[in-house]
Amino acid sequence: MATQNPPAKRVKREEYRRKVQAQQESTDGSVIKMPQKKFFRQRAHANPFSDHRLEYPLSPAHMDWSSHYPAFVDPDTSKTNLSGGRKLTKDVEVVDIGCGFGGLMVGLAPLLPDTLMVGMEIRTSVLEYLSSRIHALRSQQQRLKNKAANPSSTEPQDASTQPENTESIPAPAPANDDEIGTEKLFPGNFENITAIRSNTMKFLPNFFGHHQLSKIFICFPDPHFKARKHKARIISESLNSEYAFVLRPGGLLYTITDVEEYHHWVLRHFLHGEQPEGGPAPAASSKDLFERVSEEELALDPCVRVMKFETEESKKVTRNKGNKYVAVFRRKADPEWPA
Repeated sequence: MATQNPPAKRVKREEYRRKVQAQQESTDGSVIKMPQKKFFRQRAHANPFSDHRLEYPLSPAHMDWSSHYPAFVDPDTSKTNLSGGRKLTKDVEVVDIGCGFGGLMVGLAPLLPDTLMVGMEIRTSVLEYLSSRIHALRSQQQRLKNKAANPSSTEPQDASTQPENTESIPAPAPANDDEIGTEKLFPGNFENITAIRSNTMKFLPNFFGHHQLSKIFICFPDPHFKARKHKARIISESLNSEYAFVLRPGGLLYTITDVEEYHHWVLRHFLHGEQPEGGPAPAASSKDLFERVSEEELALDPCVRVMKFETEESKKVTRNKGNKYVAVFRRKADPEWPA
């Protein structure tokens, strides 16, 4: 029986990914191009209850961040974590849960150049795209830094790629703005962002310690419309307790959705707690841990602008003339123990 060949699209997609990987591993100093999103498409959502093959640390003290933030590795080689990896000069402070293609982190990186940020994504193809995107951005920034340091030098170019008559060459097709790359230096040079594959619903406390984070972003999460799927929502009474554990007092948790019902779900779970129908309210809930940030404060927060206008999902909602519902919550201080 003849074997069936894989679809042409899959072959083309795999060939492109191998080419991107080889380009990243190359040491010839060539400019790394931005990856094309069309070769990294995947289903919009993944089942968080599936038994995915995930790697995660035993505890935050075992997590090796050195390969993710090489510019922030502590120069003292004697400083290592429990897994033997090199320590960083500072801790990760900002998390984008379900980061997707990384628009939020790329937008936040120049705003918070000295703050380490990580995107957590469960889908493999999407994570591969984002990792390639960050690698390309860092490479382009390094090229611009070298060019600024040596303005008289010119970059070598392959003559075969330079046409003699450019007038006969048609203009390239319009590209997504997140595939164009950068032509100017940005604060931090995107060295402060990275992405990892993780299931936040299961392993968040394995990566971050008590009160470690200053900001958590949950942007356009899967609304799981069916009632029997509500248990898979990324905002719930139990998960909110974990967010409160890793978020320091005064830290902010940002949410945005284009589904009004989900927005009310968010408000209900953060401000009132999850109260069973016909039953009393629990003794302690999210309302004891979070308070909503006022609209006046949000208007002055540049992170809200990035969240509303610079992520891939927010741009899609804008194109479709949809609504965006924003709610930001501040972590309250832990109550004092009675004397």
